[in-house]
Amino acid sequence: MISTLLVVMLAQNFDQRGFVEERTVVYPQSAPGDNGHFVNTAAFRYEGSYTWTPWLKLSGSVDAQTDTHRQVARDPVLDVDDRSLARPAFSIRRLSATFHRGSWNVELGRQLIRWGRTDILNPTDRFAPKDYLSSVVDSQFLGVTAARVTYEKKSNTIDLIYQPWFTPSRTPLLNQRWTVLPPESASVALSDQGSHYPGRGQYGVRWSRVAGGYEYSLSYFDGNNYLPQFAATFVPPKLGLVREYSRLRQYGADFAAPLKWLTLKSEAAYYTSPGTNGDEYILYVIQAERFVKEWVLVGGYAGEYVTRPSTNPLQFSPERGFAKSFVGHVGYTIDVNRSVSADAAVRAGGSFVRFEYSQAQGQHWRTTTGFAWLRGDPGDFLGQYHRNSYGYLGLRYSF
Repeated sequence: MISTLLVVMLAQNFDQRGFVEERTVVYPQSAPGDNGHFVNTAAFRYEGSYTWTPWLKLSGSVDAQTDTHRQVARDPVLDVDDRSLARPAFSIRRLSATFHRGSWNVELGRQLIRWGRTDILNPTDRFAPKDYLSSVVDSQFLGVTAARVTYEKKSNTIDLIYQPWFTPSRTPLLNQRWTVLPPESASVALSDQGSHYPGRGQYGVRWSRVAGGYEYSLSYFDGNNYLPQFAATFVPPKLGLVREYSRLRQYGADFAAPLKWLTLKSEAAYYTSPGTNGDEYILYVIQAERFVKEWVLVGGYAGEYVTRPSTNPLQFSPERGFAKSFVGHVGYTIDVNRSVSADAAVRAGGSFVRFEYSQAQGQHWRTTTGFAWLRGDPGDFLGQYHRNSYGYLGLRYSF
């Protein structure tokens, strides 16, 4: 009787979910260094949480995946830091303990941290590295190992974060289509020499306030850029490329004001790179958002102003690649099972448009299909991927 009661109590405090997904991507065109037209991936994710006491919650999430394009490693090793060049076959996405008492909330361990208010691009989001391995226009967020302390009192919230272990964004592999090299490098044999990671920790603070009719926040970050610059070294008989992560300080702010017909949102950040040759610049987004019955309409502009250019031309920055663009999102819910959406970024030298249709079949199954269209000049960030337009089909079983 006692054991049965204990099992029931444990079950009430335990929550779990997950999915199994298969996704096929089709590229009609070949790309320099990559003539593959089909990429198939299979992924499994399991998430669980246990409320130990009213003030303590344990959370965890694990991923397992494989693919046909060697973007996923074949080693049967459990990855805990997301520093590998290829995606790990098995990884811990989240493993944390959350303590809650009154106005205080503390989370310790591997977790997902998001800052900012705008859509499509978030200039202040510095604790959210991304996985750009299979597409620079359809990334996934990575977890970080950090201590996060949040204090909330009335209309004010203070968020303090310390990240002792650096987690970079994952960049495309050098021998695949999402890496576009300068034409003059076509005759040079290249060798990927991995990464040089910073040894210091990084920290940030964000204060946000909800006032009458609007809300805003101010933030500060001191650490390293999770997007790399490449340094060239001669490794006979090849030219080696090493990823380096420059020092970064960020001063950010965001603002949202719900009006009668729409909601205005803005987000901006000033990036400095003390003691390094990294760029110093301002990145900002201004957007309007409106909900009309089953419609979601978002439109705006992402801008950039460089105050000090870098002397290193070998940089990878999809975030800045969407700057100086008119951006938009349209979503329509057909019914409880079906929806369609469209995203776009249009700038002087290139453009990106994506359409997607999603349909649920029963309680557990969902099918998603769509295509992405990229066009523009080879010298533009978006335009350089003009051979990478693709269609996709995904099937997911959720439990």
